[in-house]
Amino acid sequence: MNSRIKNVDNLSFKGKKALVRVDFNVPLNDKFEVTDDTRIQAALPTINKILSDGGSVILMSHLGRPKGGYEEKFSLKNIVVELQKALGRPVKFSPDCIGRESEMLAEGLKPGEVLLLENLRFHKEEEKGDKDFAEKLSKLGDIYVNDAFGTAHRAHASTAIVAQFFNDKVSGYLMQAELKNADNVLGNPDRPYTAIMGGAKIADKIMIIEQLLDKVDTLIIGGGMSYTFAKAQGGSIGDSLLEKDKLDFVLELIEKAKSKGVNLVLPVDTIISKAFANDAEQGVVNKGEIPDGWMGLDIGPKTCELFAAEILKSKTILWNGPMGVFEMSSFDKGTKAVAEAVVAATKAGAYSLIGGGDSAAAVNKFGFGEDVSFVSTGGGALLEHMEGKVLPGVAALEP
Repeated sequence: MNSRIKNVDNLSFKGKKALVRVDFNVPLNDKFEVTDDTRIQAALPTINKILSDGGSVILMSHLGRPKGGYEEKFSLKNIVVELQKALGRPVKFSPDCIGRESEMLAEGLKPGEVLLLENLRFHKEEEKGDKDFAEKLSKLGDIYVNDAFGTAHRAHASTAIVAQFFNDKVSGYLMQAELKNADNVLGNPDRPYTAIMGGAKIADKIMIIEQLLDKVDTLIIGGGMSYTFAKAQGGSIGDSLLEKDKLDFVLELIEKAKSKGVNLVLPVDTIISKAFANDAEQGVVNKGEIPDGWMGLDIGPKTCELFAAEILKSKTILWNGPMGVFEMSSFDKGTKAVAEAVVAATKAGAYSLIGGGDSAAAVNKFGFGEDVSFVSTGGGALLEHMEGKVLPGVAALEP
């Protein structure tokens, strides 16, 4: 955690308007109702601190990936009901995030009141990091608070540029907790230290995997990326995910792990299916023995046992990426087995950090969110922070 950055505890918000960047990029169903309020709940401590000080709050966020301009399915008005329920108080809504109407709504806020601005990404200037757009946002508040760790790796107007227009700029509780917990596994972790890497693509995680080889005692690889490892080692993988351009990298990685004394643990069996469907014909085969016309969609039962045994030996655990297509009940057993092992290790005294994105979704799906040390809200931001990259949204808070 950057000690130069102030947080919300360093200021009194009495009589002040706080412009707070939150991450309300929440999932919605076909009726535009919130299906998972994790990110809303995560922002409450910061919002409540400001309100209890006697301040008012102006919340800004993005939602989804609008193509440019208003789209009803990406409107933040869809989350007002859920936000009011979570806060236990009314929430005013501005139909835009800049302009005279937004300014008047912000000016009229009384202490204890909350205003939610419309989706920042309805303006293309947000993602471009446009300075004029950022200045217009800055007119709405007296103090800038960034509590959106999930977007801290983006140099957008509301995360990296707007801060320069404020004398008082601070991190929220969530941002503070995210950085502190990331530093727990970056600094001087208790050993044995195990990293579990899953998900579809090696390409997304090359840098973090290389960094981890200098830090961890054990590196477990599962998920779609494991089939490229199986192929590189001479196995047959049928129609499973394959990154042909990463075969040489994988072989280098295996050698690097050996030379650094890192215990690299790969799947020994896999659940295969005739099609990418929950009800398709399925089977179990040993690693590297997937027939043509079949694809691997989860780690197998022997691998579940192998991975669990390694996890249970650990004192520090970082997990990023599922072991299979956990969204389908036929292929969620590997991810669930890993989650159960991480929970058991945590109960035995290990520190566990779940690295955002699909891993966080999986842990929450199985109801284990409260049973691990910390569930990050930012997959990409966490990985970039751990790769040693400067996060623009964090750097912008420095005095």
